[in-house]
Amino acid sequence: MFQLYAAIWRVSSGRQIVLIVLSIAIAALAAVPLEFQRDIVNHLTAQDADKEMLLLLGSGMMAVILLSLFLKWVLGFRAGTLGEDIIRLIRSRLVGRAAEIGERGDDVRRGTLTTAVSAEAEELGKFAGGAFSDPVVQIGTLISVIGYISSTQPGLGLIALSMIVPQVVIVLISQRKVNTFVAERVRILRAATDQLTAKEIEEISREANDRFDAIFETRRRMFLWKLSAKFLLSTINGAGTVGVLMLGGWLVLNGKTDVGTVVAATSGLTRIQGPTAFLIAFYRQVSANRIKYELLLELFEPSNTRLAR
Repeated sequence: MFQLYAAIWRVSSGRQIVLIVLSIAIAALAAVPLEFQRDIVNHLTAQDADKEMLLLLGSGMMAVILLSLFLKWVLGFRAGTLGEDIIRLIRSRLVGRAAEIGERGDDVRRGTLTTAVSAEAEELGKFAGGAFSDPVVQIGTLISVIGYISSTQPGLGLIALSMIVPQVVIVLISQRKVNTFVAERVRILRAATDQLTAKEIEEISREANDRFDAIFETRRRMFLWKLSAKFLLSTINGAGTVGVLMLGGWLVLNGKTDVGTVVAATSGLTRIQGPTAFLIAFYRQVSANRIKYELLLELFEPSNTRLAR
């Protein structure tokens, strides 16, 4: 994984720094709407409630939301553009490498090259655009929201934090198995496309179909692991929501907290479920792209003969 990130940093460090700064700003604003929401709910139940304060709080909340959305738009545009630039760079280098092999008098395995240029390069490039900024936004959001909930009611913050740890363990265990399927699928697909570009297409059609069947079986087992992990993660999220409502309700009934805090904590749980789900998906994406990156490196190694027949 370090090798993959080091390669991305070498070709885009300056632009990645800008994206990281934008990500930190977005994460810093994540918990601010929750504070406005808490103040609005508590203001409605206060004896001295007035319309002017309500409008002021609503305007402030909307301003923060708009600022956050604008920063996300800028971040998305810059990250997307960077990703496309890296896709172009990878494809250019792949074609250049194939030309070098051709100059040596070796035949290029066109199926492998086609798969690498069309699919693998695009997946790696898109990932590279948000490789640094995406996790910074989501981790920062988790810290911001959980920190806010903990500062208003430590017990509710503890429940929010306890939802994340078991999900991390589940993903780490399941993803190791999924990674083996990813590498297997890429190698099988390369071999199949190499055969499809051969002259003896009729002779190898049955073997190619067998390889497609192998891809199907690999994907089927991958789905089994992914969906099982997703079921456990969703169960944890549901239990966390119920736990916050029960504990928050008990505290309100005993006069130890206010309704606004419980509402804000419940909304905060929804806010952290999004970043948590994203980080889980992002980790899976990092793991899968690490495998694909290592496979692409095989095409660039001078001593490698995988592109030559």
